[in-house]
Formats: sequence, structure tokens, C-alpha cells
Amino acid sequence: MHSDDPSVDRFFDQAREIPEESEEPEDAETGGLYPGDHGLLPADTRRVMVQLLAGPFVDGRRHSKLWPVLMRDEAVIRSRLSELFLELVVDADQQVAFIRQVEIDDLDTPILLRRAPLTLIDSVVLLFVRQCLTRADVRGERAVVDAMEIVENASPYQRAASTDHAGFNKKVQASIQKMKKYSILQKIRGAGERYEISPTLKLLFSADQIAALCRQYEALAGEGEKVFASAEDAENPQNAKDEENDA
Repeated sequence: MHSDDPSVDRFFDQAREIPEESEEPEDAETGGLYPGDHGLLPADTRRVMVQLLAGPFVDGRRHSKLWPVLMRDEAVIRSRLSELFLELVVDADQQVAFIRQVEIDDLDTPILLRRAPLTLIDSVVLLFVRQCLTRADVRGERAVVDAMEIVENASPYQRAASTDHAGFNKKVQASIQKMKKYSILQKIRGAGERYEISPTLKLLFSADQIAALCRQYEALAGEGEKVFASAEDAENPQNAKDEENDA
């Protein structure tokens, strides 16, 4: 099973960190960065594009030297990516950016980004941490989650995915490792199995998508079993905040 949103699936491509800067000698004859270089972009702008293409995203905190370049040259980077049928998604407030494949119904476009479908457990983990991110935003706090919380949240889906308790827990742990690999979850030093959730998830999952997935997965987990926050709260996080204030 995988996510209903292709852009979410394609986000999970093979990731690779790109060095942020180095000395770039110019070719004496052409003025390029290397012999035979016909490119027009400066070295730092090229590095931003390579990081975007390698994925999973550019993070202003982790890529402190690349982010200002992205902001400076966003227009030209967006233009170059468009020529490859790729869309640049940027959240300047959260300082995150990534690319996704453009899909046009009446135009046969080549696919550059490979698709990595999500399993049921991957989707459940993603949805849960996305809701944790929403709640943290409402409170004005860092979005932090414990590995045990993720495991406990996924437990109602065991009968849908497996009857082997130990095997199911391994799948959940594997999903957590996958989220770490793609920087969705970033381990907090000295805090055990606690992770900060990347704000990129807000770009991947809209409030409407959260609400729809909540209904779908709660039905799968068991009728009437509230695994996630209500669909109404997912659509309007302020509702959850008001309920907390009333408690």
C-alpha cells in the first residue's frame, strides 16, 4: 500500500548530501568551471540545483550556505527546473524547499524523479508525525516526538498489516529509520529516541489530505477507534487548541 498522493511517494527518492562549497577553479580558455563547461550559472547556484535533484530537500538550518543562494536565485532555479518538467516548492518561512514532478493530463511528460511507494506503516507513521507537527505549530513549540509514541500510535494497525507482534514492531522501527534517512525525523542529540519533525511535511500533506487520510485509516484500524485526531481537528487545528484550553 502507498500514499494516494504521488508527490508524497516521489519525495522518498534516494537522498545524497552535496558539499555546500569548495574552491571552483575557472577554465582559462572558456571561463567555465572546468574544461568543456558550457553552463552559465555560478558554482553555488549549481550546488543548490544538485542538492534539490539529489533530495530529499534543501533545509535552511542544515544547508545554511545553500539556502541564501536559493533565495537569491530562486527565479532562475525555478526556470531551469521547469525545463525538466519539475516544480520547485518553497516555504520561505520554514526555510525548506524540494522539487516534485509536474503531471499534465494532456501532455506526455518524461518522468525524472523515481517513485518509491510507501507501505501502510510508512503512511501511518507519516500521518501521525504530520499531526504532531500541526499541534506543535498551534502551540508555538518545536515539533518533537518519541519513538515509543510512534510505535504505540501504529499498534492498532497490526491486525491489518500482520499477526506477528514482533515482526510488526520491526516494520514500525524500519519505517522510523526510513523517516530518519530522508530527514523527516531528525534525532535530537542527548535525548534518547526523541526526534524533531521536519517542517517539510507541511508542504507534503495539506489539511484536507490529513482529514481524508484520518478517515481512511481509522476505518482500517477499526470502526469507531480514534487513532488520530478527529478529521474536524485536522482541518482546523484551532479546534484542538480550544479543547486543550477548556480541559
